[in-house]
Amino acid sequence: MTNIVPNVKKKLLIYAHYYHPDVASTGQILKELAEGMRHEFDITVICVVPSYTGIVPAEYKTKKFYKEEINGVKIVRIRVPEFTKSNKMSRIKNILSYFFGALVTTFKVGKIDYVFSISQPPILGGLIGVWGKMIKNAKYIYNIQDFNPEQIMAVGYSKNQLILKAMMMFDKFSCKCADKVIVVGRDMIETLKGRFKDKKIPKHVFINNWIDENKIYPLESDNEKVLAFKKRYGLNDKFVIMYSGNIGLYYDLENLMKVIKKFKDKEEVVFAFVGEGSVRDKLILYKENNKLDNVVFIPYQEKADLLYSLNAGDIHWVVNAKGIRGVSVPSKLYGVMAAGKPVLGVLEKGSEARLIIEETGCGYVTEPGDYEGIEEIIKRILYLRSDSALVDMGRKGREYLVENLTKDVSIKKYVKEIESCGR
Repeated sequence: MTNIVPNVKKKLLIYAHYYHPDVASTGQILKELAEGMRHEFDITVICVVPSYTGIVPAEYKTKKFYKEEINGVKIVRIRVPEFTKSNKMSRIKNILSYFFGALVTTFKVGKIDYVFSISQPPILGGLIGVWGKMIKNAKYIYNIQDFNPEQIMAVGYSKNQLILKAMMMFDKFSCKCADKVIVVGRDMIETLKGRFKDKKIPKHVFINNWIDENKIYPLESDNEKVLAFKKRYGLNDKFVIMYSGNIGLYYDLENLMKVIKKFKDKEEVVFAFVGEGSVRDKLILYKENNKLDNVVFIPYQEKADLLYSLNAGDIHWVVNAKGIRGVSVPSKLYGVMAAGKPVLGVLEKGSEARLIIEETGCGYVTEPGDYEGIEEIIKRILYLRSDSALVDMGRKGREYLVENLTKDVSIKKYVKEIESCGR
């Protein structure tokens, strides 16, 4: 009689600073990645309790650790202190609580074959992965969503050379320890190579991010829920130029407000900012001081409502500050393309997002810092707002995404690359 050996799944541990239901883009991507790979791996996620906005729900304030299961993925959540995004020290305390909590929690998850971490929080995300590799004697996959300290240097968040050199040393160490580095942009491969120059470059591969094209898709302009969203935030009968996502440091939004100011008397257009972030209060103050009545700030939308908010925009900003090429890829691009909306891109030549826009013809692009160029593009867009050219741009973006940038294609690539590390 032949004994049938059951097919036992390999165990994969994912370190995710944020995870569903938090609305951080990396948390949403990791949820879809984990759930997409659960048929291949036995997956455990270590993350914080829901707290992306800085507030911890009451039900997560009584214990240090919480175990859950969502859609077949085991989750261990770490309680962290609340924070204010405008207060650096409270953010640092919050991040360090996750870091040390994740180190301890690693002992609680049993045998592990593969460890997967992302570059969030900056530097610490990589080091947590190295820790997991050592403690669990596992293969380590390091997914770099953002290169740091390069990102910090690009926006001048810190100019302390001692700290920046230490950060670079630690993150290069994480890359060296990884059995595979996965980057999310073609331009990021050059950054990785540049870090190591003539020395041995870690094994690496490029896999683009995504958005679920079955959940975000074009809707008719008279869709009931799209109209309700517009009415709620005063967007009715306006041409809507929308920014949807993190209103943070890496997007040069304060200077873009100065460009927007030049259109303050254009009653037919509204500039809508959807989301939260560290510079949101500064933008609101600028709006109030300059009486920009056609600028609207809208809270973060639940993922279920993202379909309607994205479709409420007629054209969407996809922007990065100067120096971000090869450092990160604005994932908001995928949502805009999925919704079939044209793009107003402020992105460096050769950057992944700009390459996609240029290859597909799904929008307009200019360089960060070219404020006159941005102003001219807005004038052109307003001139064409009733023209089919903008509709055609949005259609091209949607078609390209469905053919080349789907969730299923990317997740299959992740499975292949993780398994190729051996065990």
